[in-house]
Amino acid sequence: MGKGSLICIEGLDKSGKTTQSRLLVEALNSRGFNAIYTSEPSDGEVGKFIERYVLKRRRRIPVSIEALLFAADRIDHFERKIKPMLNEGKIVVSDRYVYSSLAYQGAAGLDISWIIEINRMVPKPDLAIYLDVPVEVVMERIMKKHGRSVMETFETQSRVREIYLSLVKRGDLLPVDGNRPIEEVSLDIQRIVFNKLKLLEAE
Repeated sequence: MGKGSLICIEGLDKSGKTTQSRLLVEALNSRGFNAIYTSEPSDGEVGKFIERYVLKRRRRIPVSIEALLFAADRIDHFERKIKPMLNEGKIVVSDRYVYSSLAYQGAAGLDISWIIEINRMVPKPDLAIYLDVPVEVVMERIMKKHGRSVMETFETQSRVREIYLSLVKRGDLLPVDGNRPIEEVSLDIQRIVFNKLKLLEAE
């Protein structure tokens, strides 16, 4: 029993976040850690509402409402799922977290400081990694799938990437080149995470 760790993997749509998050959980568990995968939008009631009534709409809802819904889901996700696992000493790997709101709703014109304020009820992660993949590459992947969310356009993804890179520059996110073979990216992420966990254990 003891304090767990919260790690989040961020990136554009179809950047490989889900694959890399799951591979990280497998690697951590194989090393003897107790790691759990989770994602946002969550599987809670607010998260299901977002999936159905926000992401699958043809037109985007007012971005302020969108940001509030994502913040509400994040608070529910943390209190209901993440916090209990952290209290059990587990390592929680979240496929998206607060930085997604900063990037996606920020790209739609919302004040970043306001987005930070409405997400103040959830803590910062112990480690946040950004998978950087060119917009042209993710759009090729998006075009191949059946159905797109309202945020999966070239213009939106381009603005989102700019904000993510500004968060990297600010030191909030650690960048990893995601435009490489899956195994190479996974090994880079594992190296970063295991080094971070050693630092946390030493504190």
